[in-house]
Parts: sequence; structure tokens; C-alpha cells
Amino acid sequence: MKAVIFAAGKSTRTYPLTLTRPKPLLPVANKPIIVHQLEALPDSVDEVIVVVGYMREMIEDALGNSFNGIALRYVEQKEQKGTGHALLQCKDYIDDDFLAFNGDDIYHKDDMETLANFEQGSLCTTVEDPSRFGVFIVNADGNLEQVVEKPDTPISYLANIGAYKFTPAVFDILETTPLSSRGEIEITSAIQSIAETAPFAIREITGHWLSIGYPWDILDATQAFLNELKDDRQGDIHEGAFISGAVSVGRGTEIKPGVVIEGPVIIGENCIIGPNAYIRSHSAIGNNCKVGQGSELKGTVLMNGAKVPHLSYIGDSVIGEGANLGCGTTTANFRHDGKNHKSLIKGKLVDTGRRKFGAIVADDVHTGINTSIYPGRKLWPHTSTLPGEIVKTDIES
Repeated sequence: MKAVIFAAGKSTRTYPLTLTRPKPLLPVANKPIIVHQLEALPDSVDEVIVVVGYMREMIEDALGNSFNGIALRYVEQKEQKGTGHALLQCKDYIDDDFLAFNGDDIYHKDDMETLANFEQGSLCTTVEDPSRFGVFIVNADGNLEQVVEKPDTPISYLANIGAYKFTPAVFDILETTPLSSRGEIEITSAIQSIAETAPFAIREITGHWLSIGYPWDILDATQAFLNELKDDRQGDIHEGAFISGAVSVGRGTEIKPGVVIEGPVIIGENCIIGPNAYIRSHSAIGNNCKVGQGSELKGTVLMNGAKVPHLSYIGDSVIGEGANLGCGTTTANFRHDGKNHKSLIKGKLVDTGRRKFGAIVADDVHTGINTSIYPGRKLWPHTSTLPGEIVKTDIES
């Protein structure tokens, strides 16, 4: 069986992290999103067609031509005209039933196995606010009756999560599907047409569905994976370090004296931690990172090569590749009124849903000593702050 992954989009909502990489390469628990997707594929899948566009070379270089015995083929979507348009780019390479799913969502392997056993169908999940999603109306047999995009009043709580099983007949339907109000070819229009002539199964997931729509979603997804982390301590761990809970330490990493690590925590390869650093739960530290003397991380993601050398506090934050945070850098992560943090996305303040939220720091940012960053602020790639600077607004290039 073949599978299609939609990985062509630019993803402006995850700026500034996706200014320097495509979204499928954002790390969750030290693995790119697309690697989690490939690992969740059913055993029956032997080839994956990755629809690429934005920064396609980075995806191709990261994955190569195969993954754990699964052949990888890349098809370019030169213009992003919707998921249906993306799927049409694969028509010449598919002649049997296949899976198709979004490139920014992480699914559970058990649910993907269930999906593969359908003749045609889709996965869904129950949501509290259906106005944010496309929702399915399902009949008594569990088959689709209608797809409704972002209903103003709740008519169903079963949200479409972008994972499908199709037959090749879907291509003929897509070629005659009218453009949406956004000028795109939508898969949801095609599945509505399919459901009018044949059963199209809708099943609710039993495992996780982790959607990366905004930068802070990386924190939630990482937490979900770390909650299932197994202890795996390699590297050089000094007897003067104190480690509790599930902790994974990669090869070549040095844990120095006085370090306290409270799992679940994952630390990659060739890192230097300490001395006297404090790594709190649900932190993920990539490869070649440094967390030095007196620095504290709490629920934070450090991408590869990021450094927090000394006397800094970084909480509930995402720190990009190669970033270097000067001595005394502090991220504020809690409002005095206890309300959720908001973050500026494309000119509008968006509720993050998080009461604890620090900063989004892009690749190769350098902060001056004693920099203080307000909650929810974003620093663009290659930017810097002055010593003692207070970051009250996003710093863009």
C-alpha cells in the first residue's frame, strides 16, 4: 500500500520557526514531525509519496530515498492550491487504494492501522469547539452523511483530522471538483461527493492526535511523547548528578556534577549539561546543546545546537537551532492575573490556551546578558538583543 503526506505548505502561523525550515521538520521530542508520521504508518505501507514545495530540499535531504525499508518518492506542488490539488499531483504514481494525511499532524499507529483497513474513510476526534474545525455528520452505520466547515452552531462534535483512505477513483472526482471560496481544490469537497454514492467510513481515534498549528503546539506535543518516555541513560553521567523519573540521555553527552534532572526529560547526543544546572520535567534538549552553570529549563524545547550557557531561566519556551542565550536571560511565563497568554499571529492576538508560556526564539538568535522576555514574544532568526534589554514586543528581522 502507498501513502501520501502533504508537506508542501509554507505555514506562516508557525513563524518564526518556519522561516528557516518547513513545518514537517519541526522537532517534537527530538524527532521531526514527519519522522513521527513515518513511524506511525501501518506495516502494509511500502511506499510514501511526499508532496513537497516550500523548502523541499530540506525535507529531501533529511529523509533521503527510504525510511526503515519504506521507499520515499517526492512530488512537487509548485503552487499551494489546497489539499485536493496536492493530491492530484500524485495521480500518475498511484493505481491502488492508498492513505493520505496532513504533514503537520501526528497520528497514533493503532489508528493508522484502523484507517488502512477501511475501503474508504477518514479518522475524526471529538472536540469541544466545532466552530474551529470541519466536522462530520455521520449516520447510524458510522458512514459520512455530510461535511460542514467550521459551523457557527454546533451540529456535530466530530472533527476532521485530515487522515484519509481512498481508492484511485478520488482523482477523477477531484478533477471535476469546483474551487472553494478560497480558490482551492478541497479534499473535503471530494469526500462529500464520494459519500453520496458509496459508504465512506468515519471512525473516532483511540490514540493521540497532535496537531502543530502554532509554535506553542510543539510544547504540548512534546509533553505527550515524553509522558511515554522510557529510561535510556547513555553518555557520561557524573555520580554527583541527581536524576529522577524517566530520562533519556544520548551518546556523547556529559552530565556534570550538581545537575538535577526531573523526568520525563530527553537529552540528545553530544550535549554538555551543567555543572549545577536544573532541568525540569517535559524538557527536550536536542543534539549538540549546552545548558551551563546555574541555568534552569522548565518544559522547554531546545533545538539542535542551542545554548543556555549560565545563570538563565527558560520556561515553557521553544529555542531554535544555534540560538545562544546570554548570561541572565529570563523568560517570563506567567501572567499576574492568571489568564491565558496571547501571542501575535499575522497581526492578530491569538489565545494560546496556555497559562504558562514563555518565548518562541528562532534559529541563531543571540540575547545580550540580563535580557528579560515578556510571555508569548517571538524573536525572528538571526536577531539579537542588547544587554539588559526588556523584550515587550516581537523582534522581527
